[in-house]
Amino acid sequence: MPDIAVLKVERVADERGEPVRVAHIGRPEEWAACPECGVISTTVRQRRTTRPRDLPYGEERLLVCWHKRQFACQEDQCRRKAFTESVTETPPRARVTGRLCRAAARRVASGASVTQSCREYRLAWPLVHRHFVALADELPAEPEPVEVLGIDETRRGRARWRKMPDGSWEKLERFETNFVDLSSEQGLLGQAAGRTGAAVIDWLAARGLAWKAAVRVVAIDPAACYRTAIRRALPHAIIVVDHFHLIALANKALTAIRQRVTREQRGRRGRAADPEWANRHRLPRARENLSERAFIGMWNALIDHEPTGQILTAWIAKEELRALLACARQQAPRSVISHRLFHFFPWCATSDLPELVTLAETIDAWWLETLAFITTRVTNARTEGTNRLFKDAARVAFGFRNLTNQRRRVRLACTQKMINAAA
Repeated sequence: MPDIAVLKVERVADERGEPVRVAHIGRPEEWAACPECGVISTTVRQRRTTRPRDLPYGEERLLVCWHKRQFACQEDQCRRKAFTESVTETPPRARVTGRLCRAAARRVASGASVTQSCREYRLAWPLVHRHFVALADELPAEPEPVEVLGIDETRRGRARWRKMPDGSWEKLERFETNFVDLSSEQGLLGQAAGRTGAAVIDWLAARGLAWKAAVRVVAIDPAACYRTAIRRALPHAIIVVDHFHLIALANKALTAIRQRVTREQRGRRGRAADPEWANRHRLPRARENLSERAFIGMWNALIDHEPTGQILTAWIAKEELRALLACARQQAPRSVISHRLFHFFPWCATSDLPELVTLAETIDAWWLETLAFITTRVTNARTEGTNRLFKDAARVAFGFRNLTNQRRRVRLACTQKMINAAA
């Protein structure tokens, strides 16, 4: 600690017979300034010993004994006749050092709960939480302009209802719209209550015209409300739909077809003896992630035991969509993109499967955004990673009751600069 000198260190045994190191500290100067009038004093009236709690160091428990001096003020007109020396890290009447409280707050910022940090540093819960709030409030209130913006929603626990005075029940909003920086290291930029287009428009409007003008690309999930809001608030920005959710829609259609075929042919749910049920985990997997043996076994089993061919038709449609979206990774020219798109749409249209027709209609409705993803290769992966951090913070805290504390906690956990500082 600044302005503190170690006088001596001795090794003693505590009441349980375990070794304890005792560090005796004190200020090296023989004078001190009165905190009331600022006059220097060298007259010591009495000496006191305090034992402030400090950071642990080493394997053995460390105790600190601070030998303080009480000085007499030399100014006759000063209202304060005596004062005890102190330093910034340990102000008057403080029983813990400031760096111990900051370490406990950084421990919470690194992912631990407040209760866990209290147990590690042997501090009270209100003290740790107060310093954690001070650390979280150091984040800038307004984010810096970004070029690539990610927007997604997350849920704040289970749905809750509130009884109104007239006896009716109102459902409380449990969703948050998150805004994430995808072009730099700012992390989570902010949150808005609800998952509506109005929440997006209001949050962007609060940032100002200059901030909105800097946004070049916006990555979202296939959510029509977000797309409409972005077109209104950021008409110059390119909207990109994340390819992960498009492939998830294809896998969802494939699973729905498999379940429907099983119910129609067998009149029940799938069982382990059914080939389509035995291959339920292989069907959603990518073709390149399947070995030749696994692929041939799945293909032959479905051909032999599923005469309609609907499951394999859906699997081929899923792979055609993956091949189309793979143009982004391969940096394929527009001719290749059009060729693969021509393979995907007719295959779904001629299959006469309502699930594949719905999938093709969804891709067609989002084709401009899908093409923007293929050309820009911007994904919403970092936003999805931020959502995972939301869930981790809620699990560590065993849920949140206070919305302000939750937003403070998740923003601190999802801001890369603060994570690096805490580490």
